[in-house]
Amino acid sequence: MDKIKVLISNKQTEVKIPTGIRLLIRRCCHAVLVSENFMGSAEVSVSFVSNAEIKRLNAQYRNKDAATDVLSFPLGENGVYDKNEETGAFMLGDIVISMEKAVEQAKMFGHTLQREVAFLTVHSMFHLLGYDHENGGLEAVQMREKEESVLFKLGLPRGASYVMEDEN
Repeated sequence: MDKIKVLISNKQTEVKIPTGIRLLIRRCCHAVLVSENFMGSAEVSVSFVSNAEIKRLNAQYRNKDAATDVLSFPLGENGVYDKNEETGAFMLGDIVISMEKAVEQAKMFGHTLQREVAFLTVHSMFHLLGYDHENGGLEAVQMREKEESVLFKLGLPRGASYVMEDEN
């Protein structure tokens, strides 16, 4: 893998974005591409949104009238991606994270917001690379194993506490 450009935008005001979360997201995206032996440069867009916005997107694109934690919008299919003509980078797609859901789930699972956002980012990156878990079975198990392997390598194993000081 050459390099990855991760464009991060905050389109919500409900949750304060903790210090260091943008760097963590970039590390997650990079780690997934390294684990998959991705060749070439890549671009990914990550947006933080509210529950209301992710519910709207979920209804529009998946016909599910409910807020969800993360949505993935891959731009490639079967390992073939469009290239950004200016940079030569493969455009992998968009990741949309509900920060409100991430906070809820971090509390529910007993870990930090950073761990939850890292998991959602890694999960979505695998979707952008063509992995799917919707039908369950072996494919879902393999995807979860890959996710946990990347998170472990990042120092964020399941059940581990990953506390970053929040600068107020």
